[in-house]
Amino acid sequence: MSKQSYRVCFCFRRRFKMTVAQAPEDVKNLFEMYSENGLMNADGLHKFLVEYQKEDETTTDDAQKIIDGSKHLPKNCLHVEAFFRHLFSDTNSPQVSLGVHHDMNAPLSHYFIFTGHNSYLTGNQLNSDCSDVPIINALKRGVRVIELDIWPNSEKDDVHVLHGGTLTAPVTLLKCLSSIKEYAFVSSDFPVVITLEDHLTPDLQAKAANMITETLGDILFTPGPEVFKEFPSLETLKKRIIISTKPPKDYTEAKEDKDKENDSKSDKADDEVAMKKAEPHENKPKQKKAPEYKRLIAIHAGKPKGGLDECLEVDPEKVRRLSLSELELEKAAETHGKQIVRFTQRNMLRVYPKGIRVDSSNYNPMIAWLHGAQMVAFNMQGCDKHLWLMHGMFKANGQCGYVKKPDFLLNTNEIFDPEVKHSEKTILKVTVYLGEGWYYDFDHTHFDSYSPPDFYVKVGIAGVPADKQMTKSKIVEDSWVPSWNQEFEFHLTMPQLALLRIKVHEYDMSKKDDFAGQTCLPVSEIRSGIRAVPLMDKKGDKYNNVKLLMRFEFTNPS
Repeated sequence: MSKQSYRVCFCFRRRFKMTVAQAPEDVKNLFEMYSENGLMNADGLHKFLVEYQKEDETTTDDAQKIIDGSKHLPKNCLHVEAFFRHLFSDTNSPQVSLGVHHDMNAPLSHYFIFTGHNSYLTGNQLNSDCSDVPIINALKRGVRVIELDIWPNSEKDDVHVLHGGTLTAPVTLLKCLSSIKEYAFVSSDFPVVITLEDHLTPDLQAKAANMITETLGDILFTPGPEVFKEFPSLETLKKRIIISTKPPKDYTEAKEDKDKENDSKSDKADDEVAMKKAEPHENKPKQKKAPEYKRLIAIHAGKPKGGLDECLEVDPEKVRRLSLSELELEKAAETHGKQIVRFTQRNMLRVYPKGIRVDSSNYNPMIAWLHGAQMVAFNMQGCDKHLWLMHGMFKANGQCGYVKKPDFLLNTNEIFDPEVKHSEKTILKVTVYLGEGWYYDFDHTHFDSYSPPDFYVKVGIAGVPADKQMTKSKIVEDSWVPSWNQEFEFHLTMPQLALLRIKVHEYDMSKKDDFAGQTCLPVSEIRSGIRAVPLMDKKGDKYNNVKLLMRFEFTNPS
C-alpha cells in the first residue's frame, strides 16, 4: 500500500465505527435464536443471559436495564447491532464480579497474599533510587506485603531504607511508614504486612519501634506477649498493619542466617561486612535493649539451625514465617514436597527472587503456589511475563490482595503431593473472535509506517506442569480490526491454580514482533459465554480501548 493510500485509509478509519458487518456468525445466529422479527425484547435477552451466558442470577429486570442503557432503539428492544455492542462492551466482563467472595474467616496462613520484594526500589537492584513512590504504587495495585530493608544511616543515628551492599540511594524509614499508612487501604480493607529485613543495632531498633508506633498509631496490630498458636483470621485483621521480622533476641543468629542467605542472594553479598560494623560487642544484653521492638512483631520470622527437616518442622504450639529463595524452594521441592505443603498449612512461607536478578526480573510463581507458599515475593517495578501471572492471580476475589488456597492444599488428613500427576478435571474451550481499539490507543505508525498491522493472538495456560500450554492463532494481515474466529482447547488437571494467558502481537518480518497487549485471568473466575476481554500494557495497566471478543466454555472430560 502506498503512503498516500494509507493516509486516505487513516482518514476513513477516523470515521469508522464497528458495525454488525464485523460481528461473528455466532453472534448473528444467537441473536436470531433469541429474537423475533429482528428485535430482542427483555424476555429474549434474559433467556440468552441465563441459557447461553450461564448468568443464573440475572432477572428480566436486569435484562431490561441493559436495553434501557442502549440508545436509539426501536420499540425498546435490541436490534442485532445493539446486541453486538452490548457483547463488546465493558459491562460484559470475562470475570465474575462478586467482589470479595472467598471465606475470609480462616487463619492468615490459608491464603495466597499479593507480596512485594524490596518494595522501595524504583528500578534495578544495584544502583536505582529508593523511594516511597513504588510502595505507594504497589499498595494502589492491591499488594498486601511490603518489604523494607532497614539500615543505620551514615551517622548511625537514624534509620534508612535501602538495599545493603549496593549503590542504591536511601530513603528514610519514616517517609516509607507515612506513605504506607496513607495508602494501605485505598484498594483493599484487608491487612497490610510489613516484612522488615533488619540490620539495625539495638538502640536503632528501639528508635524504629517508636517510629512505627507513633506513625501507624491505632491501625498497627500489636499481638499479646505470647506467640500465636494459630494466625488470626483476615476478617479480624481488617484495616490493620502487621509487622513481621526476626525477634531482637535472635539478632546474632539472624546475622548468621543472613550470611548463609547471601550465598544464594548475591546482591546482598556485603551484608556480613556491614553487619559486623554495626554490631555491638557480643557480651552486651542485646535482647533487653529494644523490648518495645519485639512487642510489635506479630509474625515471627527465622530459619532454624539444621537442614530442611528442621526448617519445615511444624510446632503445634506456635506458628512462624520461613523465607526461602526461589532456588532453595526448587531444591527443597525435589525431596520435601509434601513437607512444604504440610508446613504451609499452619505456617507462612515467603519465597524471594534469587540474587542474580539484579535487573529486578521475576521467576515462575507456580511452583511456590503449588506448594502452598503464601508470600511469593515479586519485584513490582518491572513488566515481565511472570509479573503478569502475579497480576492475574490477584484479579481473583475482588482484587483484595488475598486469595484462598484450594482445599487440596489445606487438607490435613491427606497431605497433597505436588509430584503426583492428577486426572483431568475440566476442559476449557476458548474462541478468539476479533479485536479492536489499537487504532485509538496507538500511534497510527506504531506498528508499521505504511500499512495497517498484522495481528495474531497467543492463548495459553499457566499452571501445574501438566496443564501448561501455549497456542497461537493465524496472522490477520493489514487490519486494525482483526477477525480470527479460532477455537483453542485446554485440558486442565488443576483449574484452581490455572491462569489463562492472552497476548497479542503484531507480526514483523524483519525484526522482533511488536507487543500489542496482554491479560491474564484466573480460570476459576472466568465466566462462560461470549465476553469482551480488555487488554493491558506491559506494566499491567488497562488500555482505554483495546479489547478482544472471546467465548469461554467449560465441559467435563469424557
